Amino acid sequence: MRKWIAAATLAGIAAGVATANAQSYPSRPVSMIAPFPAGGPADSIARVIAEPMREALGQPVVIENVPGAGGNLGIGRLARAEPDGYTIGIGQWSTHVVNPVTYTLPYNVQADFEPIALLTITPQLIIARKDFPAKDLKEMIAWLKAHPDQATAGTVGAAGGAQVSAVYFQKETGTSFRFVPYRGGGPAVQDLAVGQLDLMFDQAANALGLVRAGSVKAYTVMSKTRWAALPDVPSIDEAGASGLYVAYWHALWAPKGTPKEVIVKLNAAVARSLADPAVGKRLSDVGHDVMPADQRTPEALAAYHKAEIDKWWPIIRASGLKAQ
Repeated sequence: MRKWIAAATLAGIAAGVATANAQSYPSRPVSMIAPFPAGGPADSIARVIAEPMREALGQPVVIENVPGAGGNLGIGRLARAEPDGYTIGIGQWSTHVVNPVTYTLPYNVQADFEPIALLTITPQLIIARKDFPAKDLKEMIAWLKAHPDQATAGTVGAAGGAQVSAVYFQKETGTSFRFVPYRGGGPAVQDLAVGQLDLMFDQAANALGLVRAGSVKAYTVMSKTRWAALPDVPSIDEAGASGLYVAYWHALWAPKGTPKEVIVKLNAAVARSLADPAVGKRLSDVGHDVMPADQRTPEALAAYHKAEIDKWWPIIRASGLKAQ
């Protein structure tokens, strides 16, 4: 009986300590893992929201770039981190939907993370070097059919989101071209701008500046409607490949087991940050549309993530695409 009372007392003390820690959270800086190189879309979002999150939390939010393996190194580090709220990370369509099928991962994207909030969404663009010999998407498809495997397309990582988009496009249009993997979207689009690559299926946010500058040619945005940031670029339905919709979304996660009270505080800090019009404008300026407020809860992220998995996993598996 005494042993049972002692055990219960210890359990009560431990629970009390955990609750106290959650209530006093955060008492030191929070690390936010961005699983791609500095300058890319995930890094840009992290740096825009870090300062307003610091103001909301009362502690610095420090960006940690952990690139490699299509984002898997950074997401893997997040999965292994202590579930105390002091390490969080940005994931997106590629890391949390594509990579679990195309890579063999040491973590489970559905079981090993706590959702915090959806952040932004940006459509996929089909872009090319500015002197690519096609004036519109229909001509591009015709050229690719007439010159099979002659064009090169940049991808981020092996069998990442950009390559999934491109393979999806190849299957639906009957075209073929070769892939060149890069560690991040920034280096790839820069090579496209100088003519070292022919094509990219890229996050619009990553290519926005170069498209606006005329350094690369944008053929279409892979969505039902035109994108407000590039109103002159036709939607995929207008361009002649109807129904090929792809968008990159970004979200925040914490390691599995992070206390609910901590998740609530992190979500509130994100909500406060994204509600600021100045933050929304900064994100819009670099090509990211803020998700609506009712889609920024942890529950909404969990549901959105599951819906994306249900849609894309059969498509990716049918393609047979695997990272080598």
